[in-house]
Amino acid sequence: MTSDRARGAPLTPDKRYIVVRGRLWRASNPNLTATERARWVAALMDARRAVQTAMRSGEATALRSARRAVEAAKRGLGERGPVWWTDGGKDYNRCLVKYTPYASWFGSL
Repeated sequence: MTSDRARGAPLTPDKRYIVVRGRLWRASNPNLTATERARWVAALMDARRAVQTAMRSGEATALRSARRAVEAAKRGLGERGPVWWTDGGKDYNRCLVKYTPYASWFGSL
């Protein structure tokens, strides 16, 4: 989330999603401590670099391993896997914002 927020991606009023090119993407869990968040972000950046390296080398095993590491970091941040909110609200991750309850909010931006 940090890099997208730094680039100005809007954050929904409930802070559950960022909007990128009209699509909702689950935001990082705001309840993580600064230390936890920093650890997961560092792991994500390392894993993304590993994906890039594996793609360049063409090593399928390394690529699978690197992608699993990206998935683990995204789950640790709360961007994938079970939702981090506890009110039972539906997950609209990867949905077009215009087809969600956030449509009117997004239209007013």
